[in-house]
Amino acid sequence: MQNNCHYSFRSPIEIYPSLIMVLPDLGISLGWILILLGAGLLLFEIHSPGFFATVPGTVMIILGILLLLGIDIFSSGWGVIIGVGIAICAAGFTVWMYGRITPDVSPTTVSRDSLIGREGQVTAPVNPNTLAGKVRIGSTLWSARSTGPVIPTGKKVKVVGSEGVHIIVEEVI
Repeated sequence: MQNNCHYSFRSPIEIYPSLIMVLPDLGISLGWILILLGAGLLLFEIHSPGFFATVPGTVMIILGILLLLGIDIFSSGWGVIIGVGIAICAAGFTVWMYGRITPDVSPTTVSRDSLIGREGQVTAPVNPNTLAGKVRIGSTLWSARSTGPVIPTGKKVKVVGSEGVHIIVEEVI
């Protein structure tokens, strides 16, 4: 038995002209589609910052506007040059704006060794034999053990050392 099915693969370059011809029949302009897709990317960026969807979103909106203005950016040589040039300028401007609105402050990191000498408050009793004790230093809660007797909840302590990711404390008298 012979299979008479024949599938042919069409490249996107072959599909694009037929898509352009169908869109006007549907009453849809490629320019409006690009603008809507670009606006969708900008909304996605607002909802989930950091994805960096602003650059392609801005470029799509500008290319859509060029198409609506009658500049055929896909078929003529000058249209391609103008479209690519404007897209590069829009992308550069968007990246520059991102740099301006991004804070220059690096995220704060705390190493346990930098805590030596700082004071905190016991939130769970600190024992010399276990790491079940908890100490709040600033806004961070640390596992701790004491150098001497058990230190009850509410007492002030001072960090005197560290062990792995835990701190060693003694009561401030």
